[in-house]
Formats: sequence, C-alpha cells, structure tokens
Amino acid sequence: MQKSLYLDADKCTGCKQCELACSFERDGSFNPIKSSIQIFTFHEAGRFVPYTCTQCDDAWCMTACPVDAITINTATGAKEVNEATCVGCKVCTIACPFGTINYNTDTGKVTKCDLCGGDPQCVTACPTDAITYVEADATGFSRMKEWAAKTDNAQSAA
Repeated sequence: MQKSLYLDADKCTGCKQCELACSFERDGSFNPIKSSIQIFTFHEAGRFVPYTCTQCDDAWCMTACPVDAITINTATGAKEVNEATCVGCKVCTIACPFGTINYNTDTGKVTKCDLCGGDPQCVTACPTDAITYVEADATGFSRMKEWAAKTDNAQSAA
C-alpha cells in the first residue's frame, strides 16, 4: 500500500514550520515561496489549512504534460517532475485542479511535492501532527472532496 500525506486542518496552528522545512529541503533556503506546501489562512474564521499535492491516482498534471516530464516514483508513489525533461510550459499547472504545482522563475521549470523521497520534511517539522505520512487507500480528488464536504458542513453549522 502506498503512503501519502494526511493533512488535518483542525490541528494546524498556522506556524508555517512545514513551509520552512519544505523550502529548506528543496532549495536550501528558508523561503516559503519555494515551498511545495502552503498554509492557507481563513482570517475571518481564524482557521489555517495546509495544502500540497495530493498525488492523485489519476494525476491530471501527468496526463497533461506534453513532454512526459511528470512520472511516478514507484517506491513512494509520488508524481515527480523530471527537471531535465520539463520545458516549463506550465500546462500541468493549468491541469491541476488544486493549484499545487508551481512555476519556479529561477529555473524556468515547474515544481511540486515529491514526498521528499519518502521522508517528507513537512511531517517532521509539524509540531501539532497536522501533517502526517500515512498508509492510504485513497489520494487526490476523493480525499479533497471528502474534506471539502466536512468543511462545508462545519461552516453551515456555525
């Protein structure tokens, strides 16, 4: 069974340690703009929601890539961008329904979560266990839809 990131917005405090750990792992700098995980802040509700690539089973980014630069890492299940193959056309960024693929202006290539080769640094850095790396039988759209329904129900009750 594959593992994937499980994001629990109810535990997120918005500390952004995950963003710093990710950017350091990816770029060698503490620069949240270079991070593949972001914290979305709902100011009025006082809520924080971590989001990153969900490694969709039917990865639209991978299907859309005209040069096949996004491939599956068989060890981790992550859909990874091969920087040598990527031409920076950004078609995958348009295809991703969650907006979790970013264009790196420094390299002219796209970047996305690669699960840090099976040792996600965002998980290690999260002090509240809002981000965990778990065995999962579902990824991508189905999990996002489930979470959105839960959030929508919570908003309706408020």
